[in-house]
Amino acid sequence: MNILVINCSPVRNGATAEIVNLVSRFISEGNRVREICIDDFEIKLCRGCRNCHKTAKCFQQDDVLKVIEHFEWADKIVSAAPSYWADIPGQFKVFIDRCTPWCNTHEPHASLKSGKKGYAIALRTGPGMPECERIIGSIEHFYGHMEIEACGHLGLCSVENRGDVAGKIDEIKAFCERITADT
Repeated sequence: MNILVINCSPVRNGATAEIVNLVSRFISEGNRVREICIDDFEIKLCRGCRNCHKTAKCFQQDDVLKVIEHFEWADKIVSAAPSYWADIPGQFKVFIDRCTPWCNTHEPHASLKSGKKGYAIALRTGPGMPECERIIGSIEHFYGHMEIEACGHLGLCSVENRGDVAGKIDEIKAFCERITADT
């Protein structure tokens, strides 16, 4: 299996990055794993022109197609996102907006190979799960419009920095076992 693990945070060495590293390690046996950080790509804001609704392409020249190539390569996609004001970080939201050419709500639209499975991991500093559920909802909504089957999610509360991840390793490992068992 080809598995893409995305750090949806602009922070390359924080708690989300630590979770991405653990996920990659836990799912690596028997799989090909790629890690990317959304902030490593130049992604321009959607202009709302709706030309992609007619052409299934965006006129802007940036790195969206590079990220889509990673999605195309993957059989499974794991998106890990921290809470930024109770939702996904802006950098990941900008990417989602720019995926409108692949959105299945209009014709024509571009499309990924079928059969992809998606997983979401949300983390937040506070103790309540509703904020994680909102983040998971955003990721799974995106997956749905990209025709990626949402197959599982994990919410992690009380994670403010890398050190806090140590107390969540068993949860992360169990989640990864579900990802690798899912055929």
